[in-house]
Amino acid sequence: MQQDLSSSRFVSALTKNTVALILAGGRGSRLRDLTNWRAKPAVPFGGKFRIIDFPLSNCINSGIRRIGVVTQYKAHSLIQHIQRGWGFLRGEFNEFVELLPAQQRVEEEWYKGTADAVFQNLDILRNLGSEYVLILAGDHIYKMDYGQMLAAHVRNKADMTVACLNVSIEDARAFGVMGVDENDRVIRFVEKSPTPDHIPGDPAHALASMGIYVFNAATLYELLVRDADDPNSSHDFGHDIIPYMIDQYRVCAHRFADSCVNSHDGKHYWRDVGTVDAYWEANMELTKVTPELNMYDSAWPIWTYQAQLPPAKFVFDNDERRGKAVDSLVSGGCIISGACVSRSVLFSDVRVHSYSNIEDSVILPNVEVGRNVVLKKVVIDKGSRIPEGMKIGVDHDEDRKRFHVSEKGVVLVTPEMLGQNLHQAR
Repeated sequence: MQQDLSSSRFVSALTKNTVALILAGGRGSRLRDLTNWRAKPAVPFGGKFRIIDFPLSNCINSGIRRIGVVTQYKAHSLIQHIQRGWGFLRGEFNEFVELLPAQQRVEEEWYKGTADAVFQNLDILRNLGSEYVLILAGDHIYKMDYGQMLAAHVRNKADMTVACLNVSIEDARAFGVMGVDENDRVIRFVEKSPTPDHIPGDPAHALASMGIYVFNAATLYELLVRDADDPNSSHDFGHDIIPYMIDQYRVCAHRFADSCVNSHDGKHYWRDVGTVDAYWEANMELTKVTPELNMYDSAWPIWTYQAQLPPAKFVFDNDERRGKAVDSLVSGGCIISGACVSRSVLFSDVRVHSYSNIEDSVILPNVEVGRNVVLKKVVIDKGSRIPEGMKIGVDHDEDRKRFHVSEKGVVLVTPEMLGQNLHQAR
């Protein structure tokens, strides 16, 4: 009897036979000072989450419960977050979220590229005995059913499948682009080409790689060993593994539209929050009446660690001193005391004192905003103390003397910029 390759039981069998590796070792230098003391996947997002929570939640919701998180750059807060928030899987059922820091397991070097990060953990992967390996980037915001991608991989009899975004030809120049035939078999791959391949029959759009790959495990292991022995390789999936595979193996593209969860008005939500402007914009989108990213979906929840905090509190109700927040996300432990917050995202344990005004801003955890402060279009990093009477985002010439002002006028403020050295080594 022929197996139904679209049945939920078949997809479930695939996800149970898959191990996911989330590559979470990068700094994300375009986020400037936000990643001075944390890896990009550990950056807070959306009021209570961290970026890493999105690929982790996608795995759990897809039925993939064997997950390795590959860490390297300043991983302490990332490791702490995963230990606190992702320890609910049961080892006796062969379920886990396991941390894989750079350990120099193969040779006395750190991870040299995305492919090398997987190669250096090859013995761990082999011992798991999975038939499929799912490789994920740990630094993007999206909701995706990886089970649908796995099913497409098997249906297409592929050796490797690459998840792809449909982007305009103009935007495609910033991505690695898949040239495909009419059956979405990959026939060419070029990183950041000035003349990217368009989708067959659609000259206005291209298929951009999302950095999400499904491999047949045995094929992946062979490729990684070969790549490790190549002295001319940069040991990267995009630069080395995919171009080599195209002529030698069956590589297929999987369109994000086929596995995106909670599309809104025909749009498939995916964000690379890799710059200060992109990070601010993605958080601001969440304050809309109906944002493109649905975080209130009980069928596909975003899991995270959250401290046991009291509810947000708004105090004083006088005309000149009223605690209120409008078109904003306000997390647990916050106290808005006689201040006004509008179109903003406040993470946990933020204190805003009387007569202050916050507009179009992202305030990370444990920030204290003094009295008579004005904040407009700012990102305030964790633990900052904004002195009484300070105005930020009002005069960019003044802001540039102390803070970072982005191309689009977002002002990034960290404790160090305020003279508050939270990370002193001595």
